[in-house]
Amino acid sequence: MLRLIPRPLLHVAYKAAYRLRNEVRRITGRTKDGASVIAQDLEGQVLLVRHSYGPEGWALPGGGVKRGEDPGLAAARELREETGCEAFNLTLHHVFEEQLSQAQHTEYVYHCTVDEMPRPDGTEIVEARFFPLHSLPEPLLARTRERLAEWQGTKGKA
Repeated sequence: MLRLIPRPLLHVAYKAAYRLRNEVRRITGRTKDGASVIAQDLEGQVLLVRHSYGPEGWALPGGGVKRGEDPGLAAARELREETGCEAFNLTLHHVFEEQLSQAQHTEYVYHCTVDEMPRPDGTEIVEARFFPLHSLPEPLLARTRERLAEWQGTKGKA
């Protein structure tokens, strides 16, 4: 694939857009809904990603829900865009109401299974790997740690 913009320049652009988006959220008090995915491989390991922008650390795959888009479809789309993996048995796990850049934010967290290895694009996502739940990488972003702890505390309860 022909790359018109060099990867280092794209990394700078992502970082600038991230800072601008946070400032717009802070000023307007508005943000769009988000969707993230706790994706596990067939051995039960969880898929985490590292972005080329934002805080340093490992996170769940995910992103913004487009206007009129179903959050579950957004979660599957973000997983595919960020890792190249398809979601199987996607189910809503939890809805978090929180503050994001001083703006009210709704985050839909889904759970699914994937049966392939991640293939990050190296631009937005610089690394994507599976980790056993007993040996998660550091630094792990606080929201990711919170979502995984909540998920581990409730899985199996019904």
